[in-house]
Amino acid sequence: MPIQHIFFVYLVSTLIVFLPSFGLAPLFVKAGVPAWKAYVPFYNTWVMQGLCQRPKHWVFWQFIPVIGWFISPGIFIEFAKVFGQFSLRSHTAAALFAPFYFPYLSMKVKPSYIGPEAVKNHKKADWREWVDAGIFAVVAATLIRTFIFEAYTIPSGSMEKSLLINDFLFVSKFSYGPRIPNTPLSVPFVHNYLPFGSSRKSYSEWVEIPYIRWFSTPVKRGDAVVFNFPAGDTVVNRPGYQSFKEYYTLCRDLGDGDMAKGRAFILNSDTLPLAVHPVDKTDNYIKRCIGVSGDLLEIRKGEVYINGQLQKMPDHSIMSYQVETNGQVLDPEILKSEYGVNYDEEVASVGMNVYYFRNLTAKALADMKAAGLVKRAEPELVPADKMDFSNFRNQVYPYDTLHKWTIDDFGPIWIPKKGATLQLTPKDYSIYERAIRVYEKNEFYRKDNAFFLNGKEVKSYTFKMDYYWMMGDNRHGSQDSRYWGFVPEDRVVGKAWLIWFSWEGGPRWKRLFRTVK
Repeated sequence: MPIQHIFFVYLVSTLIVFLPSFGLAPLFVKAGVPAWKAYVPFYNTWVMQGLCQRPKHWVFWQFIPVIGWFISPGIFIEFAKVFGQFSLRSHTAAALFAPFYFPYLSMKVKPSYIGPEAVKNHKKADWREWVDAGIFAVVAATLIRTFIFEAYTIPSGSMEKSLLINDFLFVSKFSYGPRIPNTPLSVPFVHNYLPFGSSRKSYSEWVEIPYIRWFSTPVKRGDAVVFNFPAGDTVVNRPGYQSFKEYYTLCRDLGDGDMAKGRAFILNSDTLPLAVHPVDKTDNYIKRCIGVSGDLLEIRKGEVYINGQLQKMPDHSIMSYQVETNGQVLDPEILKSEYGVNYDEEVASVGMNVYYFRNLTAKALADMKAAGLVKRAEPELVPADKMDFSNFRNQVYPYDTLHKWTIDDFGPIWIPKKGATLQLTPKDYSIYERAIRVYEKNEFYRKDNAFFLNGKEVKSYTFKMDYYWMMGDNRHGSQDSRYWGFVPEDRVVGKAWLIWFSWEGGPRWKRLFRTVK
């Protein structure tokens, strides 16, 4: 963990226990303790635990990064009790608004110190027992969800057949290091909007924390990764839009390739309201990491090459193929039992011993070849002559007229690496401009053939973060990096770990408790 992150975490911890001191000091005096002890961070909570006769090891828990932030409010609540404050309102104020509550308590209420024995004799109402237990459960679950693992549901077929629609996953936050929320003030267990179809945001931007990841570990090539959609920072806040009709693509469409014209149309529209999300509140996507920072990636005829080396397709990744058999007629039952292919839905006869397979997995094709069933197999590709390269509209990344790329013939493209320096060229400007300007928060633009960074002309740029290239296993049914570019490290949420449930008209029993590969 970088030293600046450690400093920030403990600065927050110190402020949490110091800011209430101005109200705690007069209360300390009432309890027979010198006022100065209230102003010494962490020693003040040690004294409070002594006055309350509560376990003093709680004080040391405060030094656990972030978790300690939730321990201090518990100490404040216990301290309020020894001054006769037992109401839910008082405890909520002590936990959430301690810097304001304790001065109010000492000056306005002027309570007496009743001591720990009186607290022990106080009996809570039954409903308070339930409320307190519920609050504890919410806090514990929030900590687990933020720092250990989070539940995620597969919403689309972009990862089929590795991951299926309505697979329910646990996503490990530890795999790449837990990320501190950018917007800590948010409704628990809700992502970016309040539930039940509401378009209201579920979080407040009053407090925004810069990108911090503890015990950071880079994403590995081949990992199934959950991340915040990089192009989802601005969305049209209406049903059917959001990340389904992505804002930047919509601008290009409405402007017929002219982004400025498309933006102006949306801004002047009463029916296309915009919402801007911080990094941690953009929609979650799941794809497979194909290229890591520093890689040179190229796609040739649907096959991925990294640094010039052909990469093996994931076993359950799917593409469409035209398959010619060795004179054999395909048996639907064998296709189903041996290769997982539903003949009626996924296969069409093209000619004598020639078949068109929709969504054939890489493993099934390899097994068919090993069994001597296949003479020839050619993937169905998107040819360049079917693409219109005359403007920016409906094209793959980076949407310019220089790179005549398709989803099956793409690159070569270099994936930025933290600390690596890129020599800026007019040809590469459209590829790296968004990463430099948006993801790394610079003023960056090109004027004629010169490049300007934060007001100064530059010829190169050194990246501050690692970047990744994500693609769906369903190579012709996935909106991925081929359409919107790089995924910066600060967007990475975690690694898909375990399928704990799966549903399609009923439980898919065979998929339960499978680890994700």
